[in-house]
Amino acid sequence: MTQRKSAAKPQARTRRTNAEAEPATKPTTTEGLDGALRALTLALEKKALEPVLLDVRELCSFCNYQLVLSGRSDRQVDAIADAIELGLKAEGHRVLGAEGARTGQWALLDYGDFVVHVFLHSAREHYDLEGLWNDAPRVQIEVPPDARIAIDDHYDSPALS
Repeated sequence: MTQRKSAAKPQARTRRTNAEAEPATKPTTTEGLDGALRALTLALEKKALEPVLLDVRELCSFCNYQLVLSGRSDRQVDAIADAIELGLKAEGHRVLGAEGARTGQWALLDYGDFVVHVFLHSAREHYDLEGLWNDAPRVQIEVPPDARIAIDDHYDSPALS
């Protein structure tokens, strides 16, 4: 048997890294930031814990900001999510989608340019969104002392429930 040789020469393949493919530019839009900050205020009014606002504009195609926070109990998780949804609705922001609602473990509120995650702390630790979005810059936010947990306290401790 004879082997046929292809008339076309194979092209040399080169790999391009993302850095070579496109010049690095900082995003100029802050769409969603005001809504995320308003959601933060509404959550803190319901005594949400340990809020973190992630700037995912350079890393994510479906939103610009992600707000992650915790509640002390199943009821508080639902109350925080409800307060955010009702407060933003009154200001003209409509939730595009909600997941995990009424479970008390986790609620996701999708507003397009920003997403809010409200967790019971054990669920927050399990999903570890801050670890998943480790490369995302943290937006500097004012967090009142009562929204912080002391190092020796635990979210699930009786004092917090």
